[in-house]
Amino acid sequence: MNYQAFVDTINKIACIISVKLNPDGTKGELCIEAANDKYLESVNVDRKDFVAGRPYYEYIYKSITFEGLSYRSFLSNILLHNYVYDENLNGWLDNYFIPLVSDREDVHYGLFTYDVTPEADPDKVSDVTPAAAASAIKTSITLRENSDFEAAIQKVTENIRKDCKATGCAIILADFESKTFDFVAQSLKLDENEKIPEDFDENSFFNVIERWDALIAGGNCFMAIDNLDNVKQKNREWYDSMVMMGIKNIALYPLRTNGETIGYFWVTNFDTSIMLHTRQTLELTSFLLASEVSNRRLYKQMEKLSVMDLLTDTYNRNAMNNKISDIVAGRYQINNPYGVVFIDMNGLKTINDSEGHIAGDTLLKETADVLKSTFAGCDIYRVGGDEFLAIVEDKTEDEFNRMIEKVREASNKSETVKFAIGSCYEDASFDIRNAMHEADVKMYEDKAKFYNTHPEKSRRKE
Repeated sequence: MNYQAFVDTINKIACIISVKLNPDGTKGELCIEAANDKYLESVNVDRKDFVAGRPYYEYIYKSITFEGLSYRSFLSNILLHNYVYDENLNGWLDNYFIPLVSDREDVHYGLFTYDVTPEADPDKVSDVTPAAAASAIKTSITLRENSDFEAAIQKVTENIRKDCKATGCAIILADFESKTFDFVAQSLKLDENEKIPEDFDENSFFNVIERWDALIAGGNCFMAIDNLDNVKQKNREWYDSMVMMGIKNIALYPLRTNGETIGYFWVTNFDTSIMLHTRQTLELTSFLLASEVSNRRLYKQMEKLSVMDLLTDTYNRNAMNNKISDIVAGRYQINNPYGVVFIDMNGLKTINDSEGHIAGDTLLKETADVLKSTFAGCDIYRVGGDEFLAIVEDKTEDEFNRMIEKVREASNKSETVKFAIGSCYEDASFDIRNAMHEADVKMYEDKAKFYNTHPEKSRRKE
């Protein structure tokens, strides 16, 4: 058949792809047998440089997702369509894979045609099966109506696993700056051929995560169906763990917001007979999850800013006021007995005046580190410029006093800043506001003793 003449009649970007099915059942390379001028123009290839029968990746970038869809369409005689964002082309691709009649038993042919636009077409994004739309609506309602975000995410994960008839589904967040990750939710239904690796190493697994973008290759997902060879070549550690768990297919979607990948979402060993439904469901879910997780992360950041002192990474005065209000109102039951400690940095003003505020900030951070180490597990607040408060629970009076003595020892060793300390240790029936007042009075008495001994520290140096 004259495929070149055929493809030239198509008034869209189009090419003819061939794939040889070897006698042992293995698949050959995807090769471009013919291409119209619009296709060659779209991949920046001159007509004189085009040679029929060469592997597709000699003309465009290699894409595992493209390969998976092509093999499935052309070898299984299935019409496939997908609408995805492509980072390499910086646009949205409306792709069609159409199997063609072949005059050879060992070679299959297919037509690949697509449109590319810089912006998403809402009508195409929403062009999904009723079942996939229903699944997306269910996900959206679950995320929006449940006040417990973690429980909602877990429920969504379980629903998606069941909907795709998969044995595994998971959502993972990744911080590529700190090289850390967190499994937000997992749903597993393992059969006799699957098991969790006993030697799973979380520290090394981030190396696996870092290579996922290479598998996705600028697209919106990575799919491996009944063949993990591409994973084996590019991510051997991940391949070994999947083989150990009995995973035969996987669909991996990045969670992206504002051009940034914040995590991943995947299902394993899903039912390939409902491939269209599964793909559309996962595409929609990935959009919803990325949006919700991003909003949740922003909320957490704003929440942290409202209660944390960013310089010292301790709680701020606003957080202290909220905690005291909760204790007084009975919303929080303080443990019996308890202690409060005020710590003030004598001489910080002199350091700021003589050496600058950068030096003063350094001392504040060093002081906070001492307090966080000494009062580990306790709430520590920066309640003023150079003043800190610690609320100590679940400690005996001897343990409480040893903590204070440890702070005094650190103060005595310092050549620059000394601590004024005041404390109060009482029964839980004692009003915490009175305990704070007593500790504050003792701290100022300790501060006065210091400045009586070091009057030069109490005034600005000329």
